[in-house]
Amino acid sequence: MSEDELCVARVPIFQGLTRSEQLQVARFARPVVVAKGQTVYAPGQPARRLLVIHSGQLKVSHTAANGQEQILRTVTDGDVVGERAFLTGHQPDDFAVALEESRMCVFDHSDLSALLRDYPDISQRMLRTLSDRLSSVERLLTAITSSDVSARIAAYLLDLPGDMRDGVATVRLPMAKREISAYLGTTPETLSRRLAALAASGIIELHGRRDITILDIDALERTAAP
Repeated sequence: MSEDELCVARVPIFQGLTRSEQLQVARFARPVVVAKGQTVYAPGQPARRLLVIHSGQLKVSHTAANGQEQILRTVTDGDVVGERAFLTGHQPDDFAVALEESRMCVFDHSDLSALLRDYPDISQRMLRTLSDRLSSVERLLTAITSSDVSARIAAYLLDLPGDMRDGVATVRLPMAKREISAYLGTTPETLSRRLAALAASGIIELHGRRDITILDIDALERTAAP
């Protein structure tokens, strides 16, 4: 089995294990492939499972009381979904929908409980992942409560997963601009204008509809904290 085929080798919470231990963990993983637009889980479903994203992208959202969709986050290669339901035992209260065809490794609750007993380092890394996510949410929340739309957009870009080349990060917008703008509490037109302004300032570089190169990360961080 190659490194690319071994799903658990791509995920931070399992990377502290040896290759032999990863192979042991992989024995409990059930491979799942979902099509674009397919609902992975919905509120109230008995989903006490841990979903490890091997490739693809999911959107996690919540339906507000007025019926509007509130996007909570997007997850991609190496991310984990369902840890809250696993840790608390509660049924999910949000939706997870595939934004593109996605491959996952799924761990049932009973199997993962046994793995955590045998490999306590996994639980420590899981808590670290949750801590990192909380930090990202706090930064975005600070930006969103600000009246500065540019701050919200900058904070959002900083928290997107990216590819580093020669010290420069390239990120890809995971959703359509109308969805991102709804998530950030603005309009698609304002989002496009503010991205163009960041590009004109030399902070980012736009490539087509989705790809963005961060040219000056320090300036972007200053923009995210007005």
